[in-house]
Amino acid sequence: MSLDLGLVEWAAEAVTPLGSPSFHRMMGGATLYCDGVAYAIVALDALWFKADRETDAAWDAAGAERFTYPRKDGTVATMNYRRAPDACHDDEDAFREWASLALEAGRRAAAKKAARRR
Repeated sequence: MSLDLGLVEWAAEAVTPLGSPSFHRMMGGATLYCDGVAYAIVALDALWFKADRETDAAWDAAGAERFTYPRKDGTVATMNYRRAPDACHDDEDAFREWASLALEAGRRAAAKKAARRR
């Protein structure tokens, strides 16, 4: 699979009112950032927003599946990302609503990571 640059560019345009967008390529996909905070990934031909325990209920209510991938040993791993609700792909307001939730999760994750480094 190749990276869907159209999706990455659309996400960058849609998130701009929330901050400065950027992205980094990773293993056939990309990590999306807003003001340096990771808030989403584009992988497996889909957009996945950052999630955590505090936001899981909202993602569950929207029916947003968890990001999973197969490991070499045959087990399945998960990451704290949820598939973007369908409305996010054609409605910038819906995108920003979910991206805001993901940014909150991204900021909490960054704060926890910084605290562990100290």
